[in-house]
Amino acid sequence: MKRLNLGAFAAISICAGAAAHAAQTDITVAMQLEPPHLDPTSAAAGAIDSVLYSNVFEGLTRFDADGAVIPGLAKDWEISENGLTYTFHLQEGVTFHDGTEFEASDVKFSLDRARAEDSTNAQKALFESMDTVEVVDPLTVRVTLSQPTGALLFNLAWGDAVMVAPESIDDIKSRPIGTGAFKFVNWVQGDRIEMERNSAYWGDAPALETATFRFISDPTAAFASVMAEDVDAFVGFPAPENLPQFEADPRFQVIVGSTEGETILAMNNKQPPFDNPLVRKAVAHAIDRQAIIDGAMFGLGTPIGTHFAPHNPNYVDLIDLSNFDPEKSRQLLAEAGLADGFTTTLKLPPPSYARRGGEIIAAQLREVGIQTEITNLEWAQWLEEVFRGKNFGLSIVSHTEPMDIGIYARPDYYFQYGKPDFVTIMETLNAETDPDARSALLKDAQRMIAEDHVNGYLFQLAFPTIANAKIDGLWENQPTQATDLTGVRWTE
Repeated sequence: MKRLNLGAFAAISICAGAAAHAAQTDITVAMQLEPPHLDPTSAAAGAIDSVLYSNVFEGLTRFDADGAVIPGLAKDWEISENGLTYTFHLQEGVTFHDGTEFEASDVKFSLDRARAEDSTNAQKALFESMDTVEVVDPLTVRVTLSQPTGALLFNLAWGDAVMVAPESIDDIKSRPIGTGAFKFVNWVQGDRIEMERNSAYWGDAPALETATFRFISDPTAAFASVMAEDVDAFVGFPAPENLPQFEADPRFQVIVGSTEGETILAMNNKQPPFDNPLVRKAVAHAIDRQAIIDGAMFGLGTPIGTHFAPHNPNYVDLIDLSNFDPEKSRQLLAEAGLADGFTTTLKLPPPSYARRGGEIIAAQLREVGIQTEITNLEWAQWLEEVFRGKNFGLSIVSHTEPMDIGIYARPDYYFQYGKPDFVTIMETLNAETDPDARSALLKDAQRMIAEDHVNGYLFQLAFPTIANAKIDGLWENQPTQATDLTGVRWTE
């Protein structure tokens, strides 16, 4: 009879069992919106940051999962007593994904490019107070301001302020080269973006070896892809009505967090009749926020009365200034000489909150005599027609940038407000470093735009994520628009 080597058999079995239970090192993450291109420093599309922030590109500072500003490519810094000079000391041994060294000259290039006269940076105002950027030595940069800017470290954590290499700029929109924990590999437009672990990363190595971002715009297809486990996680899941089904399925975890996303009914303040404050106020009172939250978001979302996140300690509840009151809306239209109502455009980008919410808002406005011509746009079209072209009457969009009330001080911003008194508040805020004084100014700013009914303030966007139950480390909240995979891992 043939004898079996039981010891060897046992060893083989143990090895096979260990291999079978080894933690997975690849992940497929789905999201609804595809970036229009891959340069976070030259577009307003949040989908770019959703893929690239922290993963591929890094800034001098960064936001962590709780929204705190922490060191990034700058390991520490010193601030002069007068608040005008910031000296940043850079991390050592950092290289870009093409193998070139990251040095102070790259910081100077990135910041000078962002604040240049011909800059296309969507948040160019973040850099306005910078007077000079100087290279002290290869690992030290000195930034001198024209006036104290209490939010400078916060501003530098935005995706618009990431560091880029001069030699990468020509191809940055299709082949991004950063310093992050993952390297860009491939972009199949209309389908996916692929990344791989950066073996030369200066920081802690991520647990994941490869990552794929898939783009699934249709809510029904999103549901099917998760249920079939074709994707491992779906961030910003677009069909909240399906959440109870996932919660009841042990294969999945449902994570519902908050965002910095103020969802607004944007009004073109320079286009008649929205140049009349009475008309804007009438629109605001025609809107039933809760009906929109219930109908478009299945209850996910927090009503807001101004452009500020309710979880921020400086938030002021101003909902009563624009409470749902159709009769008051009709009276205001009559007072504005529009007793018979009017017709305007309602241009909607792809997200579910906009497309679903737009139908509900159109019906609500119709009740007070305002007719809307709905046009559904893809993101590239929305950016061209609405954001850059200002060719719209109404639109719905969620502003996901952190504490971005300062956009109301820009007269050329797409909804075209820029009231001088508001600009003065923002200029004073930017120069103020005392926390109590800054808090008072932020509250004044909220009240002014609410009282002027610059836009219709709808709700703070919730952020539902559906993921495999074995995935750990996904962000719950969205202190900035990001899908940070640097701390994500599979549990056994």
